[in-house]
Formats: sequence, structure tokens, C-alpha cells
Amino acid sequence: MSTYLASKVALVTGAGSGIGRATAFALLRDGYCVVLAGRRPEPLAELAQSAVLAGQEALAVPTDVRDPASVDALFSTITNTYGRLDVLFNNAGVNLPALPMDELSIEQWKNLIDTNVTGVFLCARAAFGMMRRQTPQGGRIINNGSLCAHTPRPFTSPYTASKHAVLGLTKSIALDGREFNIVCSQIDIGNALADLSGRMTKGMRQANGQMAPEPMLDVKHVAEAVRYVAGLPLTANVLNMTVMASNMPFVGRG
Repeated sequence: MSTYLASKVALVTGAGSGIGRATAFALLRDGYCVVLAGRRPEPLAELAQSAVLAGQEALAVPTDVRDPASVDALFSTITNTYGRLDVLFNNAGVNLPALPMDELSIEQWKNLIDTNVTGVFLCARAAFGMMRRQTPQGGRIINNGSLCAHTPRPFTSPYTASKHAVLGLTKSIALDGREFNIVCSQIDIGNALADLSGRMTKGMRQANGQMAPEPMLDVKHVAEAVRYVAGLPLTANVLNMTVMASNMPFVGRG
């Protein structure tokens, strides 16, 4: 068992870059022991080493959230190392090119759904079970949603479908977790500037068919939103929070 048992333990999936990386740093600064999960070992190891040098506790666990066995191994490691889990930030996700749906392959659809829906379910399922059985009982699950959970962009049907599914999972977990002191939240993010979103600054298809650049949001503000929700007592919850670039086309989209 880790010597950090007095601290709270958080798990961040997709921790190797972007929103996940920024959130991991924010939780580390708050004193959490942070488990870093992602498919690429190198950025996870670099982040964990940075935490150690800062006197913080981080554990890198390369994980493919699409794979039930990989998720099981991740949660076995958390159990064996820390004995509990207080916060899950279900952040790992992928997107697809903005194309008419008939131009996307079945393989692209399956990979996106396996990551954005099944991956979120597998991690939430394992966290729910751990939080239900640990002492003291309970914990918090925070899902990375999207503005597409409410309003689609043009040619984003697979991604939009996946984020609507995440919204349904969030509400169901929030309901089902009540008797076990498990709460669930969703952060719907608009135009956070990360590795995969820089193209938005050059031009995105709008609902009227035109291309236009869009304002972007620093990922540190998303990390602060997750940090705020994670820091609430389990008697309080933010069920849904929208964090977006102020002038992006969401209100009035379409």
C-alpha cells in the first residue's frame, strides 16, 4: 500500500495530453494522489516524473479504455496501491473528421463508440463498484461531455451520438449512485485548445455551410472546472456544467 493513504485518490483517463494533462496537474496541486491512465506510456511517465519532482504522488498506468481487461487491470492496480478511489475524471475520447456520414467507415464508427461510450462505461462501472464497496463508501465520477451532447455540429453524427450517450450515462449514474453516496457530474466543453482542436482556429464548418474560425478556450479553465466539481462535498453536485469560449457559436447554433 502507498504511504499516501491519508490523501484522496483521483483517476484521470486520457491524462497524457490536453484537458487530461491539465486536470491531472490541477488535482496534484490540490493534494490528490493522481492515477494517470492513457494509451501512450511516454507522456504518462513524463507527467508522473514531474509530479515526483514537485513532491506529489502520481502513478502512470498505461490503459486502453476500450479493452475490458485493460480497465480491470487499471482498477486492480488502484486497489492494490491505494485501497480506494475518490474521484474519476472520465476524460479519454476521440473524434472523427467532419464528413458526411456515408463517407465514414464502420471501423471508424466502432473505434469512436468503443472509446467514447464503452470506455466511459467500463471506467464508470469499475469506479462505481469500487466506490460502492470501499470504506468510507462513496465517491465522485466526472464525465467529459461536449456541447455536442446537446447540439450537433455539421457532419458530426458519430461524435454527437456518443456524447448524447455519455449524457444518458451521467444522469443514470447520478440516480443509481444515490444510495451508495456516489455522485456523477458532466463537464460539457466548448473549443478547448488542445492538440486535436487547433484546426478550429483556422476554420470550422458552420450550420449555414460556411467556414469560419472560432474562438478557443485555454485548457486550464477546463481543469479548474473539474477541480471545482471534484472539491465539492458529496452532499453537493453540479450535474451539468458548460465551459466554453465565450464567443463561440453554441448559443444560437443552427
